[in-house]
Amino acid sequence: MFANMSGWHLLIILAVILLLFGATRLPALSRSLGQSVRIFKSETKDLRSGGPDADEAPATLAEAPSSPAPESRATSRPGSAEV
Repeated sequence: MFANMSGWHLLIILAVILLLFGATRLPALSRSLGQSVRIFKSETKDLRSGGPDADEAPATLAEAPSSPAPESRATSRPGSAEV
């Protein structure tokens, strides 16, 4: 797809991007794109190596309480004779 692109094609694509986003927003867009790529790479690296989060996940599940919370609200309806 990109093999047939010449310098003129790339120049036209860059001009369209500049017109769409404006010169003031391009640095912020490129910065956020780079940060997103870095985060994605680090997360995939952690998943491949088994990362520190893999050891912590079962521990947090074991700490959850096994009994349900007690009911604390009243069950009477408005206008009923119960007090």
